[in-house]
Amino acid sequence: MSVPSPSVPSPALSRSAVISRLRSAGCVFAEDEAELLITAATTPEELAAMVERRVVGLPLEHVLGWAEFCGLRISVDAGVFVPRPRTEFLVRQAAALTRPGAVVVDLCCGSGALGVALATLRERVELHAADIDPAAVACARRNVTAAGGRVYQGDLFEALPDTLRGRVDVLLANVPYVPSRDVGLLPPEAREYEALVALDGGEDGLAVLRRVLAGARRWLAPGGSLLVETSERQAPHAVEAFTRAALAARLAESEEFYATVVIGTAPVAADGATGAATG
Repeated sequence: MSVPSPSVPSPALSRSAVISRLRSAGCVFAEDEAELLITAATTPEELAAMVERRVVGLPLEHVLGWAEFCGLRISVDAGVFVPRPRTEFLVRQAAALTRPGAVVVDLCCGSGALGVALATLRERVELHAADIDPAAVACARRNVTAAGGRVYQGDLFEALPDTLRGRVDVLLANVPYVPSRDVGLLPPEAREYEALVALDGGEDGLAVLRRVLAGARRWLAPGGSLLVETSERQAPHAVEAFTRAALAARLAESEEFYATVVIGTAPVAADGATGAATG
């Protein structure tokens, strides 16, 4: 009767070997990524598996299970949109408008990174988040609940409870704004591993934004603000759409983040009553 041979553990990948594999796969920041993977792995086998997933093209954040955003570690599950560093500029703009106790909604929330970051920067906010993608909602529930907020699943405002109507002080809507014809030009990490619903903004990239604007006035509090990210090329058209929706629009731009944000403010009636549209 033969005795099974004991399993032989996989040899540990050296730091230089990890860097070499990542670099050969086209990872521009191979050294930095190697450090993150080596630190995250608990066994040589796990490190080898993580390196392999990264080499075949998975986003680093999906391999690690988290993304750094505004100095926070945000859980990011497979298939969920990875928050981009440029969107930190939108959060900074929102923070400047957020008072203590404000009602904040993170629409098209993905992982919930924007709402969580804002709630961290401005304490005592009432945080709500929503997304149509079940995978994103499951991911956001871990992040947002830990920050004291609530998460809903559904199509834009349909997901929100009616109790928020006319009460939202800060509405973050990181809507998809890539024109449909350009989605195929995105890096493989995005187009192959992130949900299409989080990327495709329709024919001109503004289709989802227009749908948000169609309902924003009913949900914003008097003087409340809607903030969205857009491209520099789309910015004039986005501002025009804000104006047609009866929101006072202004642009905020950052060369540091290479980011363009449109901020729209709901009117306040002269007597202090709501300026929100009815219906």
